[in-house]
Amino acid sequence: MCSQAPSYDAERVLVQAGPAVARHADRIAADLRRQQGSFGTAVGHGVAVRALALAGAGDLRALPALHRLAEHGGLPYMRTEARIMAALPPAELTAVMLTRLRRGGDDYHGNTTALDLLALCGAAAAPAADDVARRLDTPFAYDAMRVLGRIGPPAAATADRLAAYATARDQGPGGPWSRRAAWAHWKVTGDPTLALDVCGAAVRSGTASHGLPFLADLGPLAAAHAAPVRRLMESPGAWTRTYAAHAYWRITGDPEPAVPVLLAEVDPDWTGRPDLPVPEAVRGLGEIGAPAAAAAPLLRRILAQDERLAQPWENVRILADRAYVRTLTEALERIAPGGAQQS
Repeated sequence: MCSQAPSYDAERVLVQAGPAVARHADRIAADLRRQQGSFGTAVGHGVAVRALALAGAGDLRALPALHRLAEHGGLPYMRTEARIMAALPPAELTAVMLTRLRRGGDDYHGNTTALDLLALCGAAAAPAADDVARRLDTPFAYDAMRVLGRIGPPAAATADRLAAYATARDQGPGGPWSRRAAWAHWKVTGDPTLALDVCGAAVRSGTASHGLPFLADLGPLAAAHAAPVRRLMESPGAWTRTYAAHAYWRITGDPEPAVPVLLAEVDPDWTGRPDLPVPEAVRGLGEIGAPAAAAAPLLRRILAQDERLAQPWENVRILADRAYVRTLTEALERIAPGGAQQS
């Protein structure tokens, strides 16, 4: 299947196919071994294509090649494409990304992509906590905070530094950085006080949508901020309205005002433009579940379309469409169990 120097288009499909390649995994693994050579050390383009294809199917046979690629800079640099590897078990993915962090130096894409994937690993990324914490003194601090927050209590040693960022004692950049630092401080310590103060103040200002996702995560702990959050549901900004509706529901448990706001952002003709919060609105409706039943017919109609996205770059369109289909399907299953099969 893939031993005869596939074309660029064929390689792109192979890498982005995900679980669909599982039935060909033995042939891909055998071809990967040939590409690696007798010593198993080659790290060229052919190795990367086959290793990523296996990784997208969650096949552990990809790991030795991924480690070699991480050492020699052969992993994908775009976050969208790199997330293919998230199909691997989080502990194994953490080990690969830790190698990438340690070999990446000051490279922008190498650091931000590795940190993005480590954040997806959650608590399983704990072995990388010290290496991630070192990025708090670099331009990659914002991404590092997200990872530390997702790791949680095993990253508690970073609590003072996060608090310093959150309160700007540390000459931290402030703004969104302060809010993420405060959120991460809560996640690593279990104490929500700082996060409620910093993110609540941002939301009360009426201009800071960046505080809303963190208040949503705090849920009922943020009840004192429900009123300003609700006011932001009438903001002129689509992202702010979407974040506010989701946060209001998470804080209060009341879906009635949130569902119409979220549903209004689900454009059936969305082309994939990243400046519109369509997937976020769909996810929010899915989290609400059955009380968002009014959204089910629209989600089914979008799923039934032959083509959904025209905007993403050609080399990641399959990935983007697959992610959107997954978002729609998961939301519909939570709103109307079994409903995705009716589309």
